[in-house]
Amino acid sequence: MKPYDTLAAVDLGSNSFRLEVARVAGDQLYPLDSLKETVRLAGGLGADKRLDEATQKRALACLQRFGERLRGLPPEAIRCVGTSALRVARNAGEFISQAEAALGQPIEIVAGREEARLIYLGVAHSLPASPDRRLVVDIGGGSTEFIIGHGLKPHERESLHMGCVNFSTRFFAGGVVDKAALKAAETTARVEVERIAKAFSRGNWQQAVGSSGTARALREILEQSGWSAHGITADGLAQLRAQFIRAGHLDALELPGLTRDRRPVIAGGFAIMAGLFAELEIEQMDVAETAMREGILYDLLGRFHQHDMREATVNEFMRRYHIDTLQAKRVRQMAVKLLRACRGGNENDVRFLDWAARLHEIGLMVSHGGYHRHSGYILENADMPGFSRTDQARLALLARAQRGALTKLPAFSMGTVSDSERLLVWLLRQAVILCRSRADAHLPEVAVETGSKRFRLTLPEGWLESRPLTQRALEEEAAYWQSAGIKYLFA
Repeated sequence: MKPYDTLAAVDLGSNSFRLEVARVAGDQLYPLDSLKETVRLAGGLGADKRLDEATQKRALACLQRFGERLRGLPPEAIRCVGTSALRVARNAGEFISQAEAALGQPIEIVAGREEARLIYLGVAHSLPASPDRRLVVDIGGGSTEFIIGHGLKPHERESLHMGCVNFSTRFFAGGVVDKAALKAAETTARVEVERIAKAFSRGNWQQAVGSSGTARALREILEQSGWSAHGITADGLAQLRAQFIRAGHLDALELPGLTRDRRPVIAGGFAIMAGLFAELEIEQMDVAETAMREGILYDLLGRFHQHDMREATVNEFMRRYHIDTLQAKRVRQMAVKLLRACRGGNENDVRFLDWAARLHEIGLMVSHGGYHRHSGYILENADMPGFSRTDQARLALLARAQRGALTKLPAFSMGTVSDSERLLVWLLRQAVILCRSRADAHLPEVAVETGSKRFRLTLPEGWLESRPLTQRALEEEAAYWQSAGIKYLFA
């Protein structure tokens, strides 16, 4: 991938939206600009899990402002990521369409564990080198991520659906903070954390680090109040709990270090932090100045420096699922050959075609019958570091569509497949057919013509005469495309 001297990350968090622009110097990033707006996306989720109109309007106005700052930067140098609130919102698809128009950039929704990986990457780059294993905790607006890692590599990653916004709404409605509400919130947090306590408890790490707004706010309150000499401590949290109970209401809180925009969600964040401190037996936690947006930038930088986590994930999946690497190579080479023949596709299309060809037989580890459906299921639902949900859905579509009737696939039957995706599906299907013998196809130059409603494949004269099985497969293939409303000719 082409390197860029400026990168930008947009973090659409459940509490705040953030934009970070950084200058690239070798393997390092230097901040140029930073924007933050408190949108409280998670607060706009009703009982029906739909984002309300007021929250959407607030979010879109923010994204329009961010879009102005991003104007002029190459699209490939920008990555925009949505997290917890957009993972659970039932009308996320409708909102994202408007959000992308306002921002002027595509938006990816990442799974919880991928969010955790990006958080750890951002935090790890800001900390001094250490032989210790670190626990990183990030309490966001709608979810809390837990990561144990060493150096720049995360080893354990989890995401729990509890955040400062949804806990504040659930337990401290109207700003009332009494002893019973605090106990209920902390107990709920402990019950959630109990599910992962075995892997994340005290004996598995030597240093605890908090990141993002809740951790920084609690540190400021504890240190400025004299309840902690450094970072967040269990004793400091106990003193803060007593202060909450004494105040009885958020409006009555008089705490140094508590900012106006943090006040409405501080009780929910505190309850989660106190609960995980107790359940994971944490006594003291340092606080990092970096978080997911820096992780997005470093992940983007890695793609340009040939350290693309997605490439590492594909290689690991090929090993883990015992994929026939020679066959994967044949299909990949044939698919790319056909793509070059039609002079279609951009750099991103080539990458996805490459990954899909290498992983198209991943479902064989489940069953040979209908393996393409198993391949699609695995690629859509597996934990794939580096890939967003959108990326995985695209890979899954290619894997499912590699054989069989196209009209059985919702994207084709409903007409929602894009021209680019249709071309990639066609290319992969032809490559699978032409490489069916699991031997080198010895196919010289071919000619490919493509359009929105037609494909034409011209093979070398006489090549099909000695390959009646391939001839029959291509005839069936033409019928499949005809049923999907696409004309396919071959000769």
